[in-house]
Amino acid sequence: MSAQQVTEDEVYSALRKCMDPEIPVNIVELGLVYGVQVRAENNNVDIRMTMTTRGCPLHDTLVSDVKRYVGKINGIGNIDVQIVWDPPWSIEKMDPGAREKMGFGKPKLRFQVDYEKYQPSKKGRLIKQEDGSLALLNDKEQGFMVNQAIVDFWDTCDGTKTINQLTDQFSGKLALPREQVEQEVVQLVQQLLEGELLKAS
Repeated sequence: MSAQQVTEDEVYSALRKCMDPEIPVNIVELGLVYGVQVRAENNNVDIRMTMTTRGCPLHDTLVSDVKRYVGKINGIGNIDVQIVWDPPWSIEKMDPGAREKMGFGKPKLRFQVDYEKYQPSKKGRLIKQEDGSLALLNDKEQGFMVNQAIVDFWDTCDGTKTINQLTDQFSGKLALPREQVEQEVVQLVQQLLEGELLKAS
């Protein structure tokens, strides 16, 4: 038996460090975690969660991140992550604060951009932290936790491609419907603009 009992709160705290690969919000606020069970006898943990989209190509990345962060808990046993699709994820499952931060339910976004003309251009810099996690720093040295997928998108914003062109590029790369990718690209551009990690024009 482990000397110390791991609690569900500790597991949820670790999961809040795990960002969804497609949307820069942690998976708990996003409503992807459906349940956590810690077995008292050996501190093995069972995690039931879902993805924002079925067949998400970043599925393995997210599961690896979950196991990496939860695995840092002192005394933790085996970590079993079960991906379920019932009930399906929807925006309503998001934490209200996260939903507002992402701009869902607001009549207007703070930054109005022309999909045909605006060419996102990255600013700030990327740092790798001691625990291996990634962060983007803006010119004010404010840090934003990100993952490799967000870094890849930020890197692609070199001032030569419009939002429509970025959408086409990622739609092909991820083999996902264009409408779905467009929504996620626009959300990500808005988040990066809010964080002052893209030039506004």
